[in-house]
Amino acid sequence: MVVGPDFMTEVDEEHFDEVDALLKAAFPTEAEARLVKKLRADGDMLFEVRKPWEGRIGGYFALSRMQAPEGWACLAPMAVRPEWQGGRLAERNPNMEAAGLKDQMCRGPWRFGSRMLQQLQSYYEVFPAGLQERLPETIVVLGKPSFYGRYGFSLERAQKLISPYPLDCTLILRRGVDVPEAELIYPRAFHDGGC
Repeated sequence: MVVGPDFMTEVDEEHFDEVDALLKAAFPTEAEARLVKKLRADGDMLFEVRKPWEGRIGGYFALSRMQAPEGWACLAPMAVRPEWQGGRLAERNPNMEAAGLKDQMCRGPWRFGSRMLQQLQSYYEVFPAGLQERLPETIVVLGKPSFYGRYGFSLERAQKLISPYPLDCTLILRRGVDVPEAELIYPRAFHDGGC
């Protein structure tokens, strides 16, 4: 029995409309959908990932190339189908209750965003050096430290960065324990915003 969403896969051009629909449903405005289109058009998209479940996209995130520092990426946007956020997919899944897993229904395997971030974190922590060398040196995210901090992103390690966005919601994921000093220059598509 499969417990939880399917494995993450890359987004291909055939998935663009599905991603666009997810972004428009998951956010109050179409800003994130426009951001993704602009990142693609500008050639700043490193890669896009989707997490399907039963033939539908459930979760998505994009990594785009920072203008500076070289080799760094930005995680944005990240989205989960609204009706499946917060473990609600598990709450309505009769297979979980029938299998005697009712107490585990809202744990990690059914939380799309959490599961995607856990997999991203594992790439930096447990995968062989060959794969790690193909990853961006550092991934920057703007968001809630209480959420992203559970998945290897560090608020403390970002505090010596110079950013157009508030440092109280800027976190980084990278190997090691250093506190880098650098100026963050986001892709052109990020012309305004914050956390």
